[in-house]
Amino acid sequence: MTLKAAFIGLGAMGAPMAGHLKQRGLLHAVANRSHDKAVALASELGVEAPGSLAELAPQCDVIALCVTADADVINTVEALAPHLKPGTIVIDHSTVAPNTAKQAAARLQAVGAHFLDAPVSGGVEGAKNGKLSVMVGGDAAVLERARPVLEAYALRITHLGDVGAGQATKAVNQVLVAGIAQAVCEGLALGEALGLDPERLIPTLGAGAAGNWFLEKRGATMLKNEFGVGFKLALLHKDLGIVRGIAEKAGTSREVIERSLADYAELMKQGHGDDDISGLIRLKRRH
Repeated sequence: MTLKAAFIGLGAMGAPMAGHLKQRGLLHAVANRSHDKAVALASELGVEAPGSLAELAPQCDVIALCVTADADVINTVEALAPHLKPGTIVIDHSTVAPNTAKQAAARLQAVGAHFLDAPVSGGVEGAKNGKLSVMVGGDAAVLERARPVLEAYALRITHLGDVGAGQATKAVNQVLVAGIAQAVCEGLALGEALGLDPERLIPTLGAGAAGNWFLEKRGATMLKNEFGVGFKLALLHKDLGIVRGIAEKAGTSREVIERSLADYAELMKQGHGDDDISGLIRLKRRH
């Protein structure tokens, strides 16, 4: 039996992810906080855009979410829960706290539905290309049932453990993302100040021990002051606020987290919140 899937949250990541589900013949409906956006994408893809989550919920076997904040996840789950068919799987691709995932799972378990916390990494490019890395927490058997949905837009799907493990893994991921961005932006600002040719510098660095995804994908654009290409820095700032709490509880070092929170807060104050995170180079240059 072919699964009937819905996608809720049609932003820069969610819209292309929904498109991949349509290509696989799995997408039945879409929804968004701004209903007009859902109607427009539904028309483009030839699927439904129900007027409410109460209407959407009973139509689908799997419902994927990609929303902004913890409260958005809880509110969406609360709106869906009373109307879901038993056995429905809700997959959350948002970045939230592990405890939020556990709270959502408990609410759905009470109505006979299932929850997977499945944050993603790979940026807007990964969503568009269907090559995201998905970090999953939840029951392994439920994951296997939902796998056809995830495979529509994932290059790698990894089961990390019980509900909350996906978000814990994403917390680690975001520390690495923030730290790599700090190093690459600081290093390229130095290269720029020393007058090095970016077209030679970046491939040379990328071929050695300094090579990484962020340098490859963002190095050239940041040196051209092009910051509209990927993950908004205001969203990384939001994520790092969650990660700070996790790290405080774990008792581990927070130097990268705190430095990045301060830097991105400064950029947001300057009006650059919608820049890609590579906009950090603004603060690394000579003033």
